Amino acid sequence: MKTQKIHSITVILLAIFCCSFVAYNKYKDFISEQKRYKKVRTAYQEKENYLTNKLKQKNLSLQNLNILMVAYKEEGELEMYVKSKTDKSYQKLLTYDICRGSGDLGAKNRQGDYQVPEGFYYINHFNPMSSYFLSLGISYPNLADKRRNPTRTTKELGGAIYLHGSCVTIGCIPVTDEYIKEIYVLAVQARANGQAKIPIYVFPFRFTKENTENFYAKNTNLVRFWDNLKIGYDFFEKNKKKLSFQINAKGNYIFD
Repeated sequence: MKTQKIHSITVILLAIFCCSFVAYNKYKDFISEQKRYKKVRTAYQEKENYLTNKLKQKNLSLQNLNILMVAYKEEGELEMYVKSKTDKSYQKLLTYDICRGSGDLGAKNRQGDYQVPEGFYYINHFNPMSSYFLSLGISYPNLADKRRNPTRTTKELGGAIYLHGSCVTIGCIPVTDEYIKEIYVLAVQARANGQAKIPIYVFPFRFTKENTENFYAKNTNLVRFWDNLKIGYDFFEKNKKKLSFQINAKGNYIFD
């Protein structure tokens, strides 16, 4: 009986070790794959120590990191939020300037409209060979975009929206090369840590009382759409947690 118990404990410990070993290898594999590219190696060489120190101030590390980003079109800012894998709430780490704008306030609804999307997305592509130094794909069009535009095909809605360097844009979110190095390293680490979908929320502006009164009055056709985004904005502002939502038949976000 005692021998069986020892055997069971051994099996459990071995299973834990194997799972940890596999997870560690996956972590190392993704980073190693990305570091095959010169631009990624450059980003790590220049920014890893800086980011390690910034995270240390939050009692966090690159090896146990999840991230979430929030962009504000009118203010031209991108906020980087961080937490450990086990924490529920995020805390702000850095704010980056968005160095070039494109289009107007409001949703992106078709290819070639030069609009930056507005809504709740995630990072769906790492591009270490980008002509804009480095770039991260944004999951536009999402289901909400498609359902708000039922007569348009996915191709007609457009795509290839990225967060990237090089301060040029026709509908993307551009930051300086120095900033994209930091953002890309943080995203690689979060992905390697098992964060398969890194959230990026894009708002037309901060939904302050002043902004709401000002921009709603000038864009009455967007009020219903923005009111829906504002629900998510208010939830995140209050809790600093990843948003949980469904998307109804009309393309509205229904928050849990």
